[in-house]
Amino acid sequence: MLRSFCVFLGLMTGSAALAAEPADTNYDESKVPQFTLPDPLVDNAGQAVGPEEWVDHRRSEVLRMFEESVYGKTPDQKLDVRYEISESDADALNGKATRTQIAAYFGTDPYRIDLLVYTPNGVDEPAPAFVGINFNGNHTVHADPAILQRDTEFERGSSSDRWQLETVIDRGYAVATLARHQIDPDRYKVNFSDGVHPLFYSDGQTSPRDDQWGSIGAWAWALSRTLDYLETVPQIDASRVAVIGHSRMGKSALWAGARDPRFAMVVSNDSGCGGAALYRRCYGERIHHMMKPISYWFCKNHRQYENREDELPVDQHMLLALIAPRPLYVASATNDRWADPKGEFLAAKHASPVYEMFGKPALSTQSMPKPDHPIHTTIGYHLRTGDHAITAYDWQQYLAFADTQMGTQ
Repeated sequence: MLRSFCVFLGLMTGSAALAAEPADTNYDESKVPQFTLPDPLVDNAGQAVGPEEWVDHRRSEVLRMFEESVYGKTPDQKLDVRYEISESDADALNGKATRTQIAAYFGTDPYRIDLLVYTPNGVDEPAPAFVGINFNGNHTVHADPAILQRDTEFERGSSSDRWQLETVIDRGYAVATLARHQIDPDRYKVNFSDGVHPLFYSDGQTSPRDDQWGSIGAWAWALSRTLDYLETVPQIDASRVAVIGHSRMGKSALWAGARDPRFAMVVSNDSGCGGAALYRRCYGERIHHMMKPISYWFCKNHRQYENREDELPVDQHMLLALIAPRPLYVASATNDRWADPKGEFLAAKHASPVYEMFGKPALSTQSMPKPDHPIHTTIGYHLRTGDHAITAYDWQQYLAFADTQMGTQ
């Protein structure tokens, strides 16, 4: 069984167990093929672009290529939405925060997604915020007994180490989260008959077309819909909202940040193949490793690039460049070779010319740092000692970065 599928099952169950990797997995730098990356600053007509041309047409050109070959097109249809406050407490977390739980109903045959929002108390102005999707239910992000629990598969507070909720609140940031499976169930052999996809089907349609969104597209869509709600909350400064994600949710955070310029900052934690790592390095996980167990994360067109990464019209440095000139943070872990830490760093480095075109300091002159030696320019990067996880150390870097990049200090 492919390791990507086993990792997928491990994340579903909350275990950290890893299985045997595919026989053709490459962890040898000497076997990384020679490759040439597409230049984000040369358009499809072969013309060099500056800031004006980037804004005028090149950015949309790159975005369209990702839609067509990687993530699929997200429907532009606007759904009716109704918000209902399910529960609220102004004295949550021992008085540190106000907890609000919101049921968001989408469409005419309403589909419900539950949002959990904590805002810090005792602040003098609207707070900046972090928005992210949790893996196993809102009740897993903290042991707070008042968080509504929609199922009993995962224990209350079982993912609290990934969220560091009280640390974030103490720093003056709000936190908003929603559960992965309420947006897209993320199941092997998925048929897209549940989740949010059917809300957008045309008559007679039962699954996305070859160039339409998969699960990553749906998760990214939901992150933007969460930001829609935060724009209605007076206690939150919606102009200072960072989108964050780990692993497949890191892929989703990057795609959300690329598509939605309202996100003021984007954080990718260990997002790997299909996230921050360069495809063309062919190191660790590759497209053909993903296609059997988790092809539904992407559009069906993505399958044609199995073992043909060099034929992709894009690579992931271009995805990161779509976030420019907004702050971007990419993080890796030393033991997470499957996600190709060097490929994640190089993608950030090769996105840097677009940032620098806008006068933003980035990573063009940087070498890959030693473990636990973060770089904080407009593009932040660190290689944390340890495994595939999001930890207190990671959050310390993201908060320090946000303090400077989103104007909280």
